[in-house]
Amino acid sequence: MTRAMIAPFLFGLVGAAILISLGIWQVQRLAWKQDVLAGIEARIGAVPVPVPEAPTPEADRYLPVEVTGRLGEEEVHVLVSRKQFGAGYRIITSLDTGSRRFLLDRGFVADEDKSAPRALHDVTVIGNLHWPDDRNSSTPANDQAGNIWFARDIPALAEQLQTEPVLIIARSDTGDGIEPLPVDTAAIPNDHLQYAITWFSLAAVWLGMTAFLLWRIKRHAS
Repeated sequence: MTRAMIAPFLFGLVGAAILISLGIWQVQRLAWKQDVLAGIEARIGAVPVPVPEAPTPEADRYLPVEVTGRLGEEEVHVLVSRKQFGAGYRIITSLDTGSRRFLLDRGFVADEDKSAPRALHDVTVIGNLHWPDDRNSSTPANDQAGNIWFARDIPALAEQLQTEPVLIIARSDTGDGIEPLPVDTAAIPNDHLQYAITWFSLAAVWLGMTAFLLWRIKRHAS
């Protein structure tokens, strides 16, 4: 190796080492995220319990619960879109146990069925507590007058339906042709594998460019 090749060689080696270390870090993050998701999935599918007296998102997110109560007459329609189905609505109503009133996300109906008549009846619901974060900077304001909501705002829903600010997302069928949309981990981002591939690919390109540069320097010197 000539003197002129030493600096590019070291620069290429250090750069590749940094890129490879970032790739390794993402692989470690991938393992961590997979453990987190596995823990959430185990919690979601655990044995249901009664709703705690004062549930909080920090302690009770995804908590499986079983509640018996009467479905409320008033509904809130939250606009959603599903692959292979298109636009439709989440049907959210109250669930009155006699001593408490909760928000209940019953699930999905197609657009043409959102105003279909639904029976008021007692139901035993198995579901999960959740505090969804549906809103972002591009989410429109809810059209409460037209009953078209674009996000599940728990305080606003609780005020609208006169319930506790506690949302149960049904896993079991509550009837009336409404398809449950239970909570799962599909919406939790896990892009660490793609990031790792990107960093390792950049390291390979960096090493290739370094090798080409060293070849050019050696060829020029000869």
